[in-house]
Amino acid sequence: MNYWLIKSEPNTYSWDDLVAKGTDLWDGVRNYAARNNMKAMKVGDLAFFYHSVKEKAIVGIAECVKEHYPDPTTDDDRWVVVDFSPKEKLKKPVTLEDVKADDRLENMDLLRLSRLSVQSVKKEEFDLILEKSQS
Repeated sequence: MNYWLIKSEPNTYSWDDLVAKGTDLWDGVRNYAARNNMKAMKVGDLAFFYHSVKEKAIVGIAECVKEHYPDPTTDDDRWVVVDFSPKEKLKKPVTLEDVKADDRLENMDLLRLSRLSVQSVKKEEFDLILEKSQS
């Protein structure tokens, strides 16, 4: 299994929007690195759902339920989407400040590649974030 982090501005598309839809496609990605991450996703992979801009916090976990296919929002065949379903809302959001404050997470893509909307997450980082969400 692989782990990921997907970002969205909550006023555009929030965790609650995904929960309300049940399953939805992750579209609109127009960055090659983010697209390549989406192409690497497999059914069953887990992704942190991150509210960007004002909130700056990981709020939930989504599961990849359909691997990449052409983005139906564009005629440009370079872009893809994947489908996600909500798995669980975190007991406590983990803020960007929480991540920055933990030296064990200093190499996390969230800090190194802050503008990338679809990022990989190492298993150890995933587990640390989960631990932080419980306390």
